[in-house]
Amino acid sequence: MRKILLTLGLVLTPAVAFAHTGGGEASGFLHGFGHPVGGLDHVLAMVGVGILAFVLGGRALWLVPAAFVAMMVVGFALGINLVDLPMVELGIALSIVVIGGAAALGRSLPLGLAMALVGVFAIFHGHAHGTEMPANSGGLTYALGFVLATALLHAAGVLASLAAARAIGRHGQMVARAAGGLFAVGGLGVLSGWL
Repeated sequence: MRKILLTLGLVLTPAVAFAHTGGGEASGFLHGFGHPVGGLDHVLAMVGVGILAFVLGGRALWLVPAAFVAMMVVGFALGINLVDLPMVELGIALSIVVIGGAAALGRSLPLGLAMALVGVFAIFHGHAHGTEMPANSGGLTYALGFVLATALLHAAGVLASLAAARAIGRHGQMVARAAGGLFAVGGLGVLSGWL
């Protein structure tokens, strides 16, 4: 666990080291990195993907987050090319409810279906990243920023679930499922506007 935390700290250190962020590549990266972590809706959905991956276990630990990231890049491409996607904000809010709900339900979801589920919702998140990209940001560095932030949020969900499972033992799965349920309720809060 300490090695994982040290690795995450080292990965984040270069982002923190950018002292002058007024423009250029550093600005693009930091804007991209800040977009997922700056909104409760994105944080809940992306950490929820990590929790769902933990609940499903096995290959889902990396395949479910990878599917989200891959389809988020597709959504980003749609967004920067101004391809209209209806109800993006609704799709983002629903992603929290559905992904959290799927985690709360447990292991009955097949891996392929879980990957497709998170992938569909990832398109909405990626589209939002693309349409909200600042004009002075480079597309590649901006994309690298939000991809890294997203991967770290997924990892946070997985690692928190693993830590709970290790600390609690056989009830860790139940705690992760309960967390998924709480995230789904948070999604309802986002949908209704009280969060």
